[in-house]
Amino acid sequence: MPVELTARKPQPADEPRRLTGRGVLAWVVGFFAVIFAANIALVWLALDSWTGLEVESSYKAGQHYEEEIVAAREQETRKWAVTAHAERSADGRAAISTTAADKDGEPLAGLEFTAHLSRPTARQLDRTVTLVETAPGRYEAVAADVRPGQWDLILIAGRDGKRLFRSRNRMVLN
Repeated sequence: MPVELTARKPQPADEPRRLTGRGVLAWVVGFFAVIFAANIALVWLALDSWTGLEVESSYKAGQHYEEEIVAAREQETRKWAVTAHAERSADGRAAISTTAADKDGEPLAGLEFTAHLSRPTARQLDRTVTLVETAPGRYEAVAADVRPGQWDLILIAGRDGKRLFRSRNRMVLN
């Protein structure tokens, strides 16, 4: 008895999927939708985290430029030795301590010290505290709600309303 062989027709699952114009359009639209969504998210985050302002008014800052140069020269002639230390605790408080001595190493007492913790990328997180003199030439303060990361510590010392010292130091608080 002869064996009868019949050819089997391929099932639809066996056929390769064809790429149509509609499929290409869906891929292109999907690709650009993802790109646009990523760009919108990045622009939103960039504008929300940094205003782009270094000073409130560059015009006013320019008017005081010569005064800043004179103040910096006067500060340099004093030859003060000012050291600062800031340490952040787990509860988010930052302890700031400063020692100040004149050119002969004598402690500088009776100064009005202010410390400004400035976040380079988020001005809304900035903190300003007034340091209290705890011993001759030693000043301390605690700033609350300080997040870990990079900060600028701006120290300003004065007496009778006149600024005598200013420094800006970049630091990382853990």
